[in-house]
Amino acid sequence: MVDSVELMYIKDLGVRTEESNQAVISTRQHRLMGASHIVVAGFLSRRMGRGMSGLLSLGRGARRKAQPAIIVALALTLGGCASRPGPELLVPVATAPGTKSSSIYVATNRKRDTPSQNVFTAEPANTLNFAKFTIAIPPNHQPGNIEWPEGAPDPRVSFATTDQAVLTSTEFRKAVALSQQSSRQGKKQNVLIFVHGYNNNFQESLYRLAQIDADTGFNGIPVLFAWPSQGDVAGYGADKEAAANSRDSLIELLTMVTNSPQVGEIMVVAHSMGCMVTAEALRELRISRRDRVIARLGRVVLAAPDIDVDVFQSQVQAIGPLNPPLTVLVSKDDAALRLSSFIGGSGVRVGALDIENPRVRDAALKAKVRIIDISQLQSPDGGMRHDRLFSLAALYPQLERRPAAERQGFGAFLFDAANARPIPVNQSPAN
Repeated sequence: MVDSVELMYIKDLGVRTEESNQAVISTRQHRLMGASHIVVAGFLSRRMGRGMSGLLSLGRGARRKAQPAIIVALALTLGGCASRPGPELLVPVATAPGTKSSSIYVATNRKRDTPSQNVFTAEPANTLNFAKFTIAIPPNHQPGNIEWPEGAPDPRVSFATTDQAVLTSTEFRKAVALSQQSSRQGKKQNVLIFVHGYNNNFQESLYRLAQIDADTGFNGIPVLFAWPSQGDVAGYGADKEAAANSRDSLIELLTMVTNSPQVGEIMVVAHSMGCMVTAEALRELRISRRDRVIARLGRVVLAAPDIDVDVFQSQVQAIGPLNPPLTVLVSKDDAALRLSSFIGGSGVRVGALDIENPRVRDAALKAKVRIIDISQLQSPDGGMRHDRLFSLAALYPQLERRPAAERQGFGAFLFDAANARPIPVNQSPAN
């Protein structure tokens, strides 16, 4: 039931009460799972009588006045859906024939609800906590999607937790590295570290990495770095602060993994606000002269970065060129990042850069970074077009088979979805 306060805010956006009821009823039909389904952009465009470009053109004072109504609109559009996945999804169930399993290791600065259990809150912890989960992927899985349980988890038709364990720091270190005997035989364990974005509770980020692992077929150990997002669409400010405060915890994880001689290639993939955590960690590692940690990293991918362009420029200058080059995945039509720019009252977000702009292309060459427009890919979140990374995961095996020159050059590229390859964009000089 929508209360009178909620309807009052909608009417402030210029909507009649009857229309308000219809808008709310329609949003009740959508299922929210994390930041993926921010469908408020179209809502605001229709209700305020202007497109998102009009919103972004408002002065800061007008933005501040509009923010309460926008936050309520976000809550109505997103929070009025089916309930978010809770810790009950972490209770193991029996596996089923035909499923695939994904073993996810977790390093998190979220606080445990109970020290001996893997239930994590949105409160920050003083130290990293560690865990392992086994997630069953159902036979009907579609690449890019998470088949969420409609009721009790059933691995025949939905993602489901089939095993879990609380780990100590020592147990985690051993798990992400092969045995010394295997290492002496020349074998090493590859590691994929995933840093989630804004508005993700623990369960959502865990299952998201399971989806990435299943679709990529990654040959190694997937590790989730879970920072204490509120898992609340109205918690953007709190999430931004939590992300900033999580930098040192990510540094601790990166240092731990890179210190192991049994670990081979280390790939870091961050999404949305998680890109801020990652970029700040790399920046701090560089300015504190912990270059060895950075040198041990393989590919670093920032997907749809929710970072102000000017802030990112200073981060890249401090970090310097990486080998392979830092990869940035962008979509100029990312509506979630346009909304982020509006709410934050700052400039264009990196994840919404337009590679057709000669200045963007030249900046990529100068900074020796790899900017790839992935707007040809379908996005699991529909109209917000913020989650294309998760569709890209299924093309990872094909990308790995491309020549090294196609995978490692810097500059601006357009991702050809039909052929799963990045195409260099004409590097014309800036005007």
